[in-house]
Amino acid sequence: MAEHIIYLLGPYRIPGFRGERNVRVYLPSEGAHAAPSPVLFLFDGQNVFHDDPSYSGGWHLHEAVRDLSDRGQVAPVLVGIDHGGSERLTELSPFPGDGGEGRLDDFLGWLASEIVPAVRERFPVRRDAAGTAIGGSSMGGLAALYAHFRRPDVLGAALCMSPSLWFAERKIFDVIASQPVPPGSRLYVDAGAQEDGGSVLRDAARLVEHLRERGYGESNLRFCPDEDGTHSEDAWRRRAPGALQFLFAEAAGERQGGAGEAEGSQQAA
Repeated sequence: MAEHIIYLLGPYRIPGFRGERNVRVYLPSEGAHAAPSPVLFLFDGQNVFHDDPSYSGGWHLHEAVRDLSDRGQVAPVLVGIDHGGSERLTELSPFPGDGGEGRLDDFLGWLASEIVPAVRERFPVRRDAAGTAIGGSSMGGLAALYAHFRRPDVLGAALCMSPSLWFAERKIFDVIASQPVPPGSRLYVDAGAQEDGGSVLRDAARLVEHLRERGYGESNLRFCPDEDGTHSEDAWRRRAPGALQFLFAEAAGERQGGAGEAEGSQQAA
């Protein structure tokens, strides 16, 4: 079996944010004539792949993607966007509160205007919102949920692991309630019963109940409560394969539809 190859883009500077960060890209297949793949952009890129760049271990998400591909299932291209260290809370907070300055909209503007086009130019990924997802855990899970409702024209699905719905006095609930359901929306939400005395799971269940009242069903919303789940990379790594399989299941029926176009050469770094 071929080695996992992760492409390195950057380093990038984000207008208005300090420092630089890299973007890591993993392709499930190197087939030159393969149909364009769906693509999953992920916050906290240091945690997405290997253990070394992560503070507490990586998700090894590339291995889950390779397993899907080897089984003949639709697997996404992964794009891990590094967080800015001390800037992380500010760039992932949708609104001010609890130490975050609420600059996620600025971060999303950069993502949509620079990183999404760069990935679409260099790699064989789909160019439609239905084939483009955003994901993360903890504050990254909150950011992914907000990003999907804020920019459904670009990000048509979201993977929200243990989302920090408590942030800023749970303001995200009012925000989601005030937004229309994005066309073709697809959401994966999970949480562990061992997180913060069960409050993370209770918040996630409240979110899911609201979404179901808004018309979400089994085909476009998956909720995975984890009785043994802790707030840790280990728990997210364990749940990730099922999350990916659900989130991109619809793409399986579109393989022959020709959504998007493959173009651009792949540049390893």
